[in-house]
Amino acid sequence: MSEALADLTEDAFLGGQLRLKQKRSGHRAGHDAILLAAATEASAGDRVVDLGAGIGTAGLALARRVAGIRLGLVEIDPELAELARANATANAIAAETIVLDVTADAQAFAASGLAPDSVDVVLMNPPFNDPARHRGSPDQVRQIAHVATDETLNAWVHAARRILRSHGALTLIWRADGIAEVLAGLSRGFGSLAILPVHGEAGRPAIRVLVRAVKGGRAPARLLPGLVLTEESRVPKEVMDILEGRAVLPLVEPC
Repeated sequence: MSEALADLTEDAFLGGQLRLKQKRSGHRAGHDAILLAAATEASAGDRVVDLGAGIGTAGLALARRVAGIRLGLVEIDPELAELARANATANAIAAETIVLDVTADAQAFAASGLAPDSVDVVLMNPPFNDPARHRGSPDQVRQIAHVATDETLNAWVHAARRILRSHGALTLIWRADGIAEVLAGLSRGFGSLAILPVHGEAGRPAIRVLVRAVKGGRAPARLLPGLVLTEESRVPKEVMDILEGRAVLPLVEPC
């Protein structure tokens, strides 16, 4: 491993079921990735791709819950991709790590083994901070990981739509005040939306939305009851069960 990756921490996720190494400074994995995994439906044998995987948190958390998926971790930063590969190995999870810009064209995707209509499930946590409200980091890698441009969401949704099979599903997390952007981005080629608001505190506006959409889906959209992460400065048992891998979010259909 390169010297740049020498200053690492090893952190427990899913109540210790998953142990991941990540950089001590810069973008660090947190609740968003675990919530994304808990909102993603998959079955053994599915080809699952985590776009913008970082150190692999969301994809590996999903693979820990659903054995037998064929997992691909797509990441633009070679050092983070190296960490994702090492984390998969350390947790005995089979995963292919692909160094690729999510906004690359179809030819680049196909050259990396991601041909059109070849994937069953996509999950993604795109950069979503509004540049008008968020001061960008001088660290270019951190800037790419956090701050969206006007075209970020559309480009990522387009990539997911291209590689998904008909009736394949996309699950994503985005900031709640950008829900109009999400709905607009999914209006072409996706349907059967399920939307889950996430509230940081009880009685406060939502801070995130988790959205599941089906390529070619035609069912009516569903707005689900919100998830509240803290109530009276305490994390509810319902939320702890999700964060520690004992429960899933209602975007996952019961078997």
